[in-house]
Amino acid sequence: MTRFRSSRGTPRPHPGVRLVQKVSATPAFARAAPHLVPALDRAVHRLTRGKVLLSARLLPGLVLTATGARSGRARRTPLACMPEEGGRGWILIGSNFGRPGHPAWTANLLAHPDAEISFKGVDIPVTARLLTGEERAAAWKAALAFWPPYAAYQARVEREIRLFRLSRREPAAGPAGTPRSPASPPPTSG
Repeated sequence: MTRFRSSRGTPRPHPGVRLVQKVSATPAFARAAPHLVPALDRAVHRLTRGKVLLSARLLPGLVLTATGARSGRARRTPLACMPEEGGRGWILIGSNFGRPGHPAWTANLLAHPDAEISFKGVDIPVTARLLTGEERAAAWKAALAFWPPYAAYQARVEREIRLFRLSRREPAAGPAGTPRSPASPPPTSG
């Protein structure tokens, strides 16, 4: 995210980012965005072969491929993320744009924590862990500094917004020792 320096030398968001933050905190955005943003992100991601996420122009983003909690099928979801320093991992915020109910991808990660992400055009196997207690509190504080509209999302819902930490893991071995994503279907014989 492009930042400018204030007269005191502290970084501040680009004026366009502040406008988007204000708009994204509104209930109207919460109604429309879940239908428009993921569809646009999926299309652009597919057309650019994983190199571009439209929403990542404002926030870092990734495409999560997780196994469906009920269906057992691979589910691809474009999401904003908070990359951790040094490439250690990513924080995902299950805000659901401030709508009631947890987003489906959070149930998928709770049921099947081994997943895969596409981040900046690179496929990376990860393991997800739901954050709780002090670890969640610290991540939530960082999330609010990262994208202040999360506070408005939390204020609109009774549920506690789920936060996950994604950590890199070694890919699962397929036949003959070839790496295979957990979200990809098992190979079929002959």
